[in-house]
Amino acid sequence: MSVGARSVAESAGRGRRGARWVAAVAALAAVTVLAVVGVGWWQRGHLPAVAGERLRDFPAVEQAGLDDTQKRIVEVLRGEFARQPAGTEYSEGVEEPWCADFVSWVLREAGRPLTNPNSGSWRIPGVYTLTEYYQQQGRFESPGYRPGVGDVVLYSETSPFSQHTNFVIAADGDMITTVGGNEFGRITIHRYRPAELSGLVGYGRL
Repeated sequence: MSVGARSVAESAGRGRRGARWVAAVAALAAVTVLAVVGVGWWQRGHLPAVAGERLRDFPAVEQAGLDDTQKRIVEVLRGEFARQPAGTEYSEGVEEPWCADFVSWVLREAGRPLTNPNSGSWRIPGVYTLTEYYQQQGRFESPGYRPGVGDVVLYSETSPFSQHTNFVIAADGDMITTVGGNEFGRITIHRYRPAELSGLVGYGRL
């Protein structure tokens, strides 16, 4: 084989190897994307309920009778449920259980910020302090209270949620629908009967 022919053959071989390498990288990238999408789909659709039923999609919320603040809370919750950011977005970058941070952040975004009784900050990072806040404000209600949209549910360590807090977005008959952060590390929606739930401390009224 002449030098010229050998050079052409080598170039062709390198071209084929390059094409195979590019194809392999593309295939790996496709598998990675499918895996990420698949995990996200599985998490949204297959995580168990903490109590009652876990809803996969954000439900329609009846707007009649809601004031502007309640409507804003629902819209903020709807947006964050779709977005599913890291919990540190609600905790000012602090790595910690973030359910109360989520409540604080949503209320601030809706124009009804909390005031931490210890620091004066908009953020109340602990459920115990959040309960104290509502008690001091005269807005704490017992478990027998019928909550409304935008009210905050407060749970003790003995509840299925453990010590936790989340929002009410619907109350129908003896059922309530809640949206909370740091439930399985995500923002999730549950529908359950409060009367059947142990460890429900009470509610923070909007």
